[in-house]
Amino acid sequence: MSRSTTSLPALAPARADSTIRLELDGGRRTTLHLASWSLAEVSLRVVRLDEPTRLVDWCRRTGVADALVGGFYTPRGREPLGELRLDGTRMPSVPFLEPWHATRACLHVDGDAIRVARRESLAADPAGDLLQAGPLLVEDGEVICRDGDDAEGFAAGSTQFDSDITDGRHPRAALALAADRVLAAACDGRTADEAGLTLEELARALVAAGAERALNLDGGGSTSLVLDGRLRNHPREQHGVELAGGRPIVTAIAFDGT
Repeated sequence: MSRSTTSLPALAPARADSTIRLELDGGRRTTLHLASWSLAEVSLRVVRLDEPTRLVDWCRRTGVADALVGGFYTPRGREPLGELRLDGTRMPSVPFLEPWHATRACLHVDGDAIRVARRESLAADPAGDLLQAGPLLVEDGEVICRDGDDAEGFAAGSTQFDSDITDGRHPRAALALAADRVLAAACDGRTADEAGLTLEELARALVAAGAERALNLDGGGSTSLVLDGRLRNHPREQHGVELAGGRPIVTAIAFDGT
């Protein structure tokens, strides 16, 4: 289980962000970059990038100050992987393998309504934006993603990915909902002093920050959190070489009105 070298911050109204150094079991450490917005003062939207682009470059080109990496994509064709809907329209994507396509968790945004839930808990043909990723990390303020469990079939369906995302510590990203706030998180990893997090460790860190529901997003070298137009985390390849500006991605979550 992860724990912080200092208390996790109480995040203030409007937008707040912090960098937290976490101590992990086994004597390892990692850095968690955490941002929070008041739900009353921010709107979320899912974005499909026109072509694979580094998130920080897309933000600078479009004038979006704050954004988080979105869902997964296919390793070869870089097509969105999992269900994707924008403004109620289903967009071209490669479905997750059966039966996991009907289970894996999603972010659903319909106006001011924001939900983080497994796919079967949402409408079959929802309005608004929907981004399928997963697994679901936190539900009702409790950690529900345990290391070694595979409730959403990411280990069983790992052939759609470069590797089994449930296996070990890696750079990771997540979106979470608290009582009146939305949180974005990204952790570093893949160096001697940056261990990364397991999915359960990420879930526990988010619960400590007040998360009531949380969704894992694309991670590894794709992990990207942009605040005020600047990439806050340090994406790295498997061998530890830093990816300047991050890896090109295909979907993102934009935070507007901050």
